[in-house]
Amino acid sequence: MDNTTSMQAQHKLGFLHQIRLVPLFSSILGGILLLFALSSGLASYFLMQADRDQRDVTDEIQVRMGLSNSSNHLRTARINMIHAGAASRIAEMDDMKANIAEAEKRIKQSQDGFNAYMSRAVKTSADEALDAELSASFKAYTDGLQPMLKYAKNGMFEAIINHENEQARPLDSAYNKVLLKAIDIRTTRANQLSEQAHQRTQLGMAFMLGAFVLALALTVMTFIVLRRTVIHPLLRAAQRIEQISAGDLTMPEEPTGRSEIGRLSRHLQTMQRSLGTTVGTVRQGAEEIYRGTSEISAGNTDLSSRTEQQAAAIEQTAASMEELTATVKQNADNAHHASKLAEDASGKASRGGQMVSGVVKTMGNISTSSKKISEITAVINSIAFQTNILALNAAVEAARAGEQGRGFAVVASEVRTLASRSAQAAKEIEGLISESVRLIDQGSGEVVAAGNTMTDIVDAVKRVTDIMLEIAAASDEQSRGIVQVSQAISEMDKVTQQNASLVEEASAAAASLEEQAARLTEAVGTFRLTGTSAIKRAPVTTKPDHSRPQAATASGDNWETF
Repeated sequence: MDNTTSMQAQHKLGFLHQIRLVPLFSSILGGILLLFALSSGLASYFLMQADRDQRDVTDEIQVRMGLSNSSNHLRTARINMIHAGAASRIAEMDDMKANIAEAEKRIKQSQDGFNAYMSRAVKTSADEALDAELSASFKAYTDGLQPMLKYAKNGMFEAIINHENEQARPLDSAYNKVLLKAIDIRTTRANQLSEQAHQRTQLGMAFMLGAFVLALALTVMTFIVLRRTVIHPLLRAAQRIEQISAGDLTMPEEPTGRSEIGRLSRHLQTMQRSLGTTVGTVRQGAEEIYRGTSEISAGNTDLSSRTEQQAAAIEQTAASMEELTATVKQNADNAHHASKLAEDASGKASRGGQMVSGVVKTMGNISTSSKKISEITAVINSIAFQTNILALNAAVEAARAGEQGRGFAVVASEVRTLASRSAQAAKEIEGLISESVRLIDQGSGEVVAAGNTMTDIVDAVKRVTDIMLEIAAASDEQSRGIVQVSQAISEMDKVTQQNASLVEEASAAAASLEEQAARLTEAVGTFRLTGTSAIKRAPVTTKPDHSRPQAATASGDNWETF
């Protein structure tokens, strides 16, 4: 369908647009050169003919002048011979000789001029008949002057005069009659040749004028053809190029011919389509990049806010772990102190073993309380073990804190719960110990009777002492584990701060990329495409939440010691 439409559009352009420029210009220049050659050839032919006619006229004039001079030279010779005879009468011999020499010279010049006339190239039948008569008359004339020359050489003046009157003048008249006929013929011939040369010159000028008019018409036709096939298509191509350079790609396509200008226009339209496709693709890519960078910028902003919140939470956790470390250390110190007191009590029990032999029943109660203390101590030991496991879990959570920091709150809560249970157990141990002291005071009067039982009590106290030592050791391990957790949380806090810096840099880079994408979108948006318009988007800006949670304080934790 497109090919059929294109062929129909090209057919509507006309025949001239289908001709390539090289054959077109070759035909135009060939026609101009042919016209120039034809006009120049015809003009040269007529000018050459006119020049030949002019030369013939010149030859006729020269021949006529030679013929006329032949008569004049003979008349001058006659005068010279008369002067020579007159000079001889007065004995002027030099003058006589000079006149005789001049007369002979004139006769010779007359003969040369007559011979030149008789030897002319162009002769008609009438010319030949007249030439015979003229030749006979000239010969009779020259022969009739020979006696007169002889008389002049001999100084015979009277004979010269007589010969002049009786012979020379009749001969001159007879020759002059024939001479005038020949001169009339030569004059008519010269006039005919001159008129013929003039006519040929006029004809040559007419041909040159016709060639000029034809060349002018051909020039006008050439200008019209060039205007339709070259100038107008070039102006339209230049207009299309100007619109493309201005970013306007909406100029509709036009039919093009098969000439070089048509190919240029067709390639320009192809370039416009390709450029429109490329600009559309670049515009779409720029918009997608702009949207992507906007989302990245917003995500980085949110990530920066969450990282700051995470850093604040880690700081709170670090503060809580520091307080927990202090509390556990204090518990360990109390456990050591209780161990020392238990050792002291064991010594005193050993010394009063013989004094408390009568308090067997009371010691039984103490034994029962000691069993409860043993159970509570087992609970405390279990709690310490679980606390250790939770500390390990806290270390694992600390390693994962780079993604989410919420696990630290759960671990800290569990640690606080276990610490509370440890404190409660310690309180129960303290109550039981107080009850044991009271029972021991009550049974002091029966110590004598309970001597044998005191030994068992001493053994029980030793076992309590050992348990207290184990509690102290476990508290020390717990304190060291919490210190390690605190150090790990501190490292996590440093890494989180570094991550926050990196997030801020990434956010700045994303903002810069977003701005560059916006500029690219705006730059590409200057192009006008068919069915679309320039798109300009306002940069998307997000404000990060710079609110940071308050660091935890010691007063809010409600840690208890024992």
